[in-house]
Amino acid sequence: MKILVGMSGGVDSSVAACILKDEGHEVIGATMSIWDKEKHFNIAAQKDACFSPHEEQDIETARAICQKLGIEYHVIDCTKQYQKMVLDNFKQEYLAGRTPNPCVMCNATIKFEALPRSAKEEGIEFDKFATGHYARLSYNDSLKRYQLRRAADAKKDQSYFIYRLQQEQLSKILLPLGEYTKDKVRDIARKYGLDVSDKPDSQDFYTGDINDILQTAPEVGNFVDKNGRILGKHQGIWNFTIGQRRGLGISADRPLYVIGLNKERNEVVLGYAEEGMKAALTAKDLTWLSVPPFETEKEIFVKLRSSQTPIPAVYAPKDDDTATIRFFEKQKAVAAGQSVVFYDENDFVLGGGIIEGTQNAAD
Repeated sequence: MKILVGMSGGVDSSVAACILKDEGHEVIGATMSIWDKEKHFNIAAQKDACFSPHEEQDIETARAICQKLGIEYHVIDCTKQYQKMVLDNFKQEYLAGRTPNPCVMCNATIKFEALPRSAKEEGIEFDKFATGHYARLSYNDSLKRYQLRRAADAKKDQSYFIYRLQQEQLSKILLPLGEYTKDKVRDIARKYGLDVSDKPDSQDFYTGDINDILQTAPEVGNFVDKNGRILGKHQGIWNFTIGQRRGLGISADRPLYVIGLNKERNEVVLGYAEEGMKAALTAKDLTWLSVPPFETEKEIFVKLRSSQTPIPAVYAPKDDDTATIRFFEKQKAVAAGQSVVFYDENDFVLGGGIIEGTQNAAD
């Protein structure tokens, strides 16, 4: 089989290519270029990020790895799609006082969609598209559906980031690292003599100041407590996220956290840890993956962030595109704009949605 592998210049995608080559497939490497050199960002970003002015270094690393493996290599320009689908959404959400997850958006619309589609349009022929994501993929004959499952290495599981992939996308991809641990992946890289065997993982989609991307003028507003008492001043709600503790500059008898963002009043609401705990959330823009949509209440497990171990909750549908998720124990840092991902007891990804709002009480 001819397989196109999305290459980032990191150890995971490089080893995915090695594994597929060892299996006898014809492997082609491809890196998506997303850094727009014509944009004059005020950038002092560090390396080890997906969106970075150091993209050319990653491309050269990926190119060298493909040469070492003796496989074809291409760079696919996805800058315009990335600006429209990821960066524009990122800016819109932050300015609205929400906390988006650009990696979720990127995987669904760019990495697993625009990249392979653009490669086809450039005349690159392949049967499947593969990446170095840690997640497991299978096909359920009885349900006639592709199913996504948490990775064998729970600490590296990335199913949270790809929960919005659709059945058509899943039918065209491979995830070779689903059964591997990170240590084993690094061992394989050493076996092949790859210089990236000990390369650190990317830390985030971007490691600079988000204002580099938002490029909006400061807007002075108030820090307030839950009763509206003014505690200090800030330079714009987009500089803060729910659950944030550092960088507030406000003295108190106990640590304060961001527990709310009010776009209309340009207020950042601060409170103690217990004041930010939530009993439930409302999710919209639902997508279903391993199973058809649930029509009645059901006990499930959910992740509110990628690194979280799935926690028990109750899924309660409101309509085709909205549901309430009630937690058995209150949760911290539940932020509108982030994703909530649904799992079953066997670690299969049921689906998920975008957090629209939260409730202090479960009713």
